[in-house]
Amino acid sequence: MKRILLLLFLILPYIIQAQHLFNSVSGEVSFFSKAPLEDIYALNKEGKSIINSKTNEIVVVFGIRAFKFEKALMEEHFNENYMESDKYKTAIFKGSIIEAIDYSKNGSYKVTAIGELEVHGVKQKRTLEGTLDIKNNALTLNTKFGIDLKDHKIKIPKAVVKNIAESVEVTAVFNYEPK
Repeated sequence: MKRILLLLFLILPYIIQAQHLFNSVSGEVSFFSKAPLEDIYALNKEGKSIINSKTNEIVVVFGIRAFKFEKALMEEHFNENYMESDKYKTAIFKGSIIEAIDYSKNGSYKVTAIGELEVHGVKQKRTLEGTLDIKNNALTLNTKFGIDLKDHKIKIPKAVVKNIAESVEVTAVFNYEPK
């Protein structure tokens, strides 16, 4: 967790100015894999994010080992065999919300963020859609998108190919307050 925070704070000077920051006070990232033999769900409650309301830049960081599974063996295989989380400790999205948002006005806004998603050491350009709810200077960001494992060089052994889907559905919810 300390490494995630350190990484987040190392990149901040390049993209933000303090008077325009919204820091996440809570962040959850989950994924779901529907496969012929087994469905897999994992939840990570340690996601961190910052939005710069002046530039619309957004950074999301979460530790791979923070994903929790129903079965301990699934978690072990996820970390050791697929995600290699000792080597690739975090996933990061850095991008910009393309819509003009009035962060001082309450409402629900459809947003699109264009940026780069790094998972398993592989960076991919991504366009992510979601909803940004603003209420009394607090933000809630919701998004759902798919990730193809091959795009991030995550290999599935042939022996378990029916246990793990080639594409997983990712859901993220972040709550922000002004810094």
